[in-house]
Amino acid sequence: MADTEGAAVPERLLITRTTTDDGVCVVTLAGEVDLDGSAQLRDVLLSGLEGSRGAVVDLAEVGFMDSSGINAFIAAHQAAEAGGSWLRLAAPKPAVRRVLQLVGVDALIACYPTVDEALAG
Repeated sequence: MADTEGAAVPERLLITRTTTDDGVCVVTLAGEVDLDGSAQLRDVLLSGLEGSRGAVVDLAEVGFMDSSGINAFIAAHQAAEAGGSWLRLAAPKPAVRRVLQLVGVDALIACYPTVDEALAG
């Protein structure tokens, strides 16, 4: 099943949500994760976690992310833990990985080199 949430901000952030056969939500992002799209990202992550075993965020097509994206991931991580599920990040480009490392999110939320590895956990 795939739900394209559409552009959070036209031509800046595209959010697509799918569910694997075994009940894991996969949120694929493309573009820039910043203040303009972070509220929609948070909402998609939180709704994707409802009733799922967990969620993987595919960052392979994200070229920029600021602190508002980090805050969305932290909110989703906290909701996942409270609901007995998990959140994992996958395939960040070097610039995005650096942001995750600088603020310590990679120590809080598991980050994997590929989506397949994140799904396997």
